[in-house]
Amino acid sequence: MKRTYFVLMGSCVTLFLLSGLVVRHWSTTLAVVMAVVAMLIPPIAVILANAGRERDR
Repeated sequence: MKRTYFVLMGSCVTLFLLSGLVVRHWSTTLAVVMAVVAMLIPPIAVILANAGRERDR
C-alpha cells in the first residue's frame, strides 16, 4: 500500500507542477482541469492507504 500511496501522491505533485508551469501557457482550461484532478487524488490516496491497514490486521 505504501507504493500505491507514493505513486498517487507523486502523480498529484506532477499534475500540479505541470498544470501551473507548462500547460497553462497553451490552455488555461486544461490547466484548471489538471489542478482539479490533482486535488482529488490525495483523499483517494489516504483512503486506499487506510484500507490497506485494515487488511493487514
